[in-house]
Amino acid sequence: RRSKHLCADAGYRGKGAMAVILAHGYIPHVVSRKSEAAQKKREPKKKARRWVVEACHGWFNRFRKLLVRYEKLEHTFLALNHLAAAIIALRKIELPVNIIYG
Repeated sequence: RRSKHLCADAGYRGKGAMAVILAHGYIPHVVSRKSEAAQKKREPKKKARRWVVEACHGWFNRFRKLLVRYEKLEHTFLALNHLAAAIIALRKIELPVNIIYG
């Protein structure tokens, strides 16, 4: 079985948050921005682990219908999330013609 890692910022460094993280079986990687910046200076090619999640939230926040959540039914909201994920993935593919915007 693979070990589960949880990357978080210094806001989750408290005793309560750390107890919850450990209770769920995660290996915590809680790093403050200051120590992360120092590590970035030592190893410039290494990216922050939190970046993936923060970027993904930013990509999904561009879809206003999901951001405000007008949908009442859970399955409709889930379907729109899947559609947004498909559009995000499609935008990342290099194509000779832009099929989304015409």
